[in-house]
Amino acid sequence: MKNLTPAIRHILVCAVFLTAFSAQSQEFPSKPIRIISPFSAGTSADLAARVIGQKITENTGQQVIVDARPGANGIIGTVASAKAAPDGYTIVLASNGTHGINVSLFSKLPYDPVKDFAPITQIGHIAYLLLTANDSRFSSVQDLVVAAKANPGLHTLGSTASVGQLTGELFKRNAGINVVGIPYKTVGAAVTDLVSKQLDVHLDSIPAGLPLVRAGRLKAIAVTSARRSSLVPDIPTIAEAGYPGFESVAWTAFFAPAATPKEIVARLHAEIVRALQSPEVREKLAQSGLEVVTSSPEQLGELVEAEIAKWAKVFKAANLPKQN
Repeated sequence: MKNLTPAIRHILVCAVFLTAFSAQSQEFPSKPIRIISPFSAGTSADLAARVIGQKITENTGQQVIVDARPGANGIIGTVASAKAAPDGYTIVLASNGTHGINVSLFSKLPYDPVKDFAPITQIGHIAYLLLTANDSRFSSVQDLVVAAKANPGLHTLGSTASVGQLTGELFKRNAGINVVGIPYKTVGAAVTDLVSKQLDVHLDSIPAGLPLVRAGRLKAIAVTSARRSSLVPDIPTIAEAGYPGFESVAWTAFFAPAATPKEIVARLHAEIVRALQSPEVREKLAQSGLEVVTSSPEQLGELVEAEIAKWAKVFKAANLPKQN
């Protein structure tokens, strides 16, 4: 090659590199894949990682290992995945907590949810139910709004988990009402207060709230997803109650470390979506309250940026403090 011009030598080197890389991407996966789960065992998200991982193993013949790294609002596992080699063999099942809310929740976040990750696909979301006692005078969102506007600051809205609390703040801002937010550690404590009329309404996830509705202990007057949930199709959305565009769900999605080659991301996307098309997988996820929703890598990237902006506005409007 010594008689070739520098430009031609560069082209030939690039061609050799691209040919080798193309062969590598076609062989992917050729060894076990690790899914980092920054969620506690038994949660819907952690279960999703294991169910989807098992199906990918069946489809590709390569073992998928779920590496549980819970703690610090998902930060521990998320940081570990961001620092992994960008070769497609380590991915993370993240959420709108790790890739949206944490940006506003913490004063110093040790990762950048946009710059440090390559989006793969959303896998689904869990909506929240607006719950009240069966004999409550509130039978719709409008019943609550009318009462709250007539008596500012006298009604109460409970929630569990950070997403539930922020969903309540978003609802208060959209509805223009002044109700007292009350955080609960368990849905059981909230149910006790709902039944005894110490609490007016409560926001909790479908997996936590729906069994209580089906058991006749509570009634659900709204769901927080943009469209009616296939899991509870008879329950109207908050958007339907006169607040178009309202949506607040706990979504989960797969990400790879930044700089993971696009060809590898595309293969991961194809395998994950393929797994989610399995009726068996969809049924198991539905049993945990997760409604399957997939996306392109580009759509997921747009979702992350939109979520960061959305929750930043909620934090600012509610004057919520940051954590160190």
